[in-house]
Amino acid sequence: MDEERIDSLKELSEILSYTFSDITLLDISLTHSSYANENPDLAWEDNERLEFLGDAVLQLCMSDILMKRFPDYTEGQLSKVRAAMVNEQPLAGLAREYRVGGFMLLGRGEENSGGRDKDSILGDAGEAIIGAIYLDGGYESALRFIETAFQSLVDEWVESPIYLDYKSLLQETSQGRFRLVPQYRIIGASGPDHDKTFDIEASIGDIISTTGTGKNKKEAEQDAARKALQKLESI
Repeated sequence: MDEERIDSLKELSEILSYTFSDITLLDISLTHSSYANENPDLAWEDNERLEFLGDAVLQLCMSDILMKRFPDYTEGQLSKVRAAMVNEQPLAGLAREYRVGGFMLLGRGEENSGGRDKDSILGDAGEAIIGAIYLDGGYESALRFIETAFQSLVDEWVESPIYLDYKSLLQETSQGRFRLVPQYRIIGASGPDHDKTFDIEASIGDIISTTGTGKNKKEAEQDAARKALQKLESI
C-alpha cells in the first residue's frame, strides 16, 4: 500500500471517527470484487468476507440497541424495526454521508458504470466497514460506531414509526424466513394515461400472494409489499 493510499484511508478513518490499529482492514473493506478480479496479484482479497461478517455484527448490535431503546416492544416489533434499519437503502445512505464511494477500489467496468454511487456497492461496503471495525477493535468498538451512525435513523423511527420502504423490509423478511426473494408482476392497469392506476401482485413462492394498488408501479409494489408483510405476521 503506497503512502497516497494510506493518507486516503486515514482521511476516511477521520470521517468515520474510528482509528484503525490495522488500516489494511479498512482497505480490504473498500476493495470491490471487480477490482480484485482485475488485480490478481493483490496482496488481499475483496470485501465480500468482511461484508458477510459485518452483516452479522450489524444485526447483533442493532438488536442490542433496539432492545434498550424500545423496552416495551415485542419480538415481532423489534424484528420489523431492525429490518427497516439494516437493509440496503439506509446502509447506502450512511455510506454516502461518510463519502465512502470516493475511497472505493473498483474495476474499470464498475467505475465506468457509476459504481461509486450504486446502492448495492455502497451498502455492501458499509457492512464490510463494520466487519473491519469489529475485527480491529472488537464488539464494543463496532457497537459504538453503529450507535453513532444509526442514531438519527433510530430517532426518526421514534418520531414517525412508519415503514417507508416496505419492499426492502419484505425482501429482508422473506430471505430470512424462507430463503426466497419476493416477485412482483403487473396484473392490471386502468384509467387514462395521465391518471393511471396500477394493480401489482407480490408473491413469495407458493407461500403468500397479495395485490397492491397505486398511481405508479413503485407505489403499487410498495402497497403489495405492505399487505404481504401484514399477512406474514399471521403465519
